[in-house]
Amino acid sequence: MRKKISAAVIGIGLAAVSVLTTGGSASGHAYTDSPISRQKLCANGTVTNCGDIQYEPQSVEGPKGFPSGGPADGTICAGGNSRFSQLDDPRGGQWPTTKLTAGQSYTFTWRFTASHATTDFKYFITKNGWNPNSKLTRASLDSTPFLTVPYNGQRPPSTLSHSGTIPSGKTGRHLILAVWTVADTSNAFYACSDVQF
Repeated sequence: MRKKISAAVIGIGLAAVSVLTTGGSASGHAYTDSPISRQKLCANGTVTNCGDIQYEPQSVEGPKGFPSGGPADGTICAGGNSRFSQLDDPRGGQWPTTKLTAGQSYTFTWRFTASHATTDFKYFITKNGWNPNSKLTRASLDSTPFLTVPYNGQRPPSTLSHSGTIPSGKTGRHLILAVWTVADTSNAFYACSDVQF
């Protein structure tokens, strides 16, 4: 009798672990490593009091179609996901920054935990005069991405880098929004990186 109960309990336990590790969009898929994103800063412990995102920095997934669609203003850094609302909190403009020079060539790097057929990667940056004490809105971003990398339905490897030019004329503190648009779902992945010129 003991062996049958133990085997049943182990079987149920393994099934639960399998569901937790393979289930749905909560398993997440990617984040930016360079420039370092808010979710990565939370995951590596540089920033604390981040809530659930510290355990799954790859899970900032929301509706695609940005900027005409996608997450609502004020929820963009969290991909519209209330579980990760700490990413939308400006923290008094105190998020750690990556130092950049306006007009420089820069290599952007993504880390993937699951691969999807990909439409493209787009990068937006805040306008000069953006208030780092406010949540990110469409109105605070330059209206068009400064870099778009088409990916033509391919699946990215575990790490992907591509180069682009940081817009000239930027000064002070800014936010770069990276958007990975997935081709085979209705979602995209969002990553906000605080930068200083």
